[in-house]
Amino acid sequence: MDTVNIKELNERIQKESAFVDILSMEMTKVIIGQKHLVENLLIGLLAGGHILLEGVPGLAKTLAINTLASCINARFSRIQFTPDLLPADLIGTMIYSQKSEQFQIKKGPVFANFVLADEINRSPAKVQSALLEAMQERQVTIGEQTFKLPEPFLVMATQNPIEQEGTYPLPEAQVDRFMLKVVVTYPRKEEEKLIIRMNNGGTFPKANAVLQPEDILKARSVVRDVYMDEKIERYIVDLVYATRTPDDYGLKSLKDMISYGASPRASISLAMASKAYAFIKRRGYVIPEDVRAVCYEVLRHRIGLTYEAEAENITSENIISDIINAVEVP
Repeated sequence: MDTVNIKELNERIQKESAFVDILSMEMTKVIIGQKHLVENLLIGLLAGGHILLEGVPGLAKTLAINTLASCINARFSRIQFTPDLLPADLIGTMIYSQKSEQFQIKKGPVFANFVLADEINRSPAKVQSALLEAMQERQVTIGEQTFKLPEPFLVMATQNPIEQEGTYPLPEAQVDRFMLKVVVTYPRKEEEKLIIRMNNGGTFPKANAVLQPEDILKARSVVRDVYMDEKIERYIVDLVYATRTPDDYGLKSLKDMISYGASPRASISLAMASKAYAFIKRRGYVIPEDVRAVCYEVLRHRIGLTYEAEAENITSENIISDIINAVEVP
């Protein structure tokens, strides 16, 4: 690819990505701090991937996705997962109408652009798998009919890291469906003071709709055009392969810490998320820093830890750091 094309592409992406700043500004009006969370929501939105959020209660996880939906003038629905939830409560069901003497389909809350699955680990496997079919296939089957879900369709699931009674951990294969896993942390002291002030004053700013759902679909096709050099592709494959065969990258010590490495879905997600990150940074090409910026979110839930790792308090973050430091940067 010659330099002229890169230059043209860069100019085009700069023009097309102008809305990112406006969208971020609208979101930060409502959400104090949590810059990392807002950025990852945008990456998920632009890369067309779902997001798993982990954090203790009260860190604005629900508020964040609700705000994003209002900024995009999109349909938002929130489903509180509980142990007695049924798949029909999620996707909808068939109801017999006496008037027409026929069964009619009543669609469930999953028919929205943004779906917040609150505390997804509180419901049994049946319900989790109903949501995951919707996430993967972007369609839902009720009775004998199959319905396409609206576009854009983004699921943001939250789970509490504090292990409580009555939770059903998500199976590995299901966790893999999430493009990103974001760990939400506490706000800084200054930010928390602002949060108190805002709540005490009762003055809650509202986010305005600055985009339409079709703008997001258009932006997604532009994100796919972001240029990724073959060297970057090789770098992504090396990072993912290092989770499977750490020996080949001089990481012998990790061999007994990893029970299974990241799947090919990780490589796809890493490539798409890197492109979305470059787009957010208003660049028409991906650099190694983009890959490293999204690496933790894409890989942290895709690496299985052995008992030895858990005994030594080694987390998947430690493993990713070692891999990033060991794999040669192009």
